[in-house]
Amino acid sequence: MHVVITGANRGIGKAMAERYRAAGHSVTGTARDGSEAVTLDVTDTAQHADMAQKLNGQPIDLLICNAGVYLDKGQSIDGYAPEMWAQSFAANVTGVFLTVQALLPNLRAAKGKIAIISSQMASHTRAPGGSYIYRASKAAALNLGRNLSKDLETDGIAVGIYHPGWVKTDMGGEAGDITVDASADGLLARFEALNSNTSGCFETWDGRPHAY
Repeated sequence: MHVVITGANRGIGKAMAERYRAAGHSVTGTARDGSEAVTLDVTDTAQHADMAQKLNGQPIDLLICNAGVYLDKGQSIDGYAPEMWAQSFAANVTGVFLTVQALLPNLRAAKGKIAIISSQMASHTRAPGGSYIYRASKAAALNLGRNLSKDLETDGIAVGIYHPGWVKTDMGGEAGDITVDASADGLLARFEALNSNTSGCFETWDGRPHAY
């Protein structure tokens, strides 16, 4: 199996890549800093084109859109500069779409799967205030995934959207509920279970359906 993981150089992305490699699968990781096989800033269309050229002709069984940012963490109501909105949506929403778009021929060749890492903070049932940009961008990523699942049905490509848990990472912080290892193990099980019948699902790392 060939797996492509964006943002594979740290946190959950790194843990997932390690597990797939240990299981004998071929993994292509991407990272902005050049530390992975493919250098990719998901907001950069030229780098997407380079990635597509590098992977040309290689079927992809699973694309994990994991790269993302949480730029407004800790912002107060008088914060949230317009540039922060633009940068966040470019990475968390447009970046997901550009990645799928660039690798669609590879996914079609394998009738592969797409896993989009969103968050429970995307759900209308989780609205305690704050983190406006992150919540809005992850809600948009959820919406994007749901619509992609419909448009890619005829290609045999299943799309799932996932909450990875509140994980103890640089992004999640030390107050997180679960470890990176627990999240990665759970997510891999979710991706394995994803199929045409469950395409469009929004699930938690431990297999529970989540309200949109």
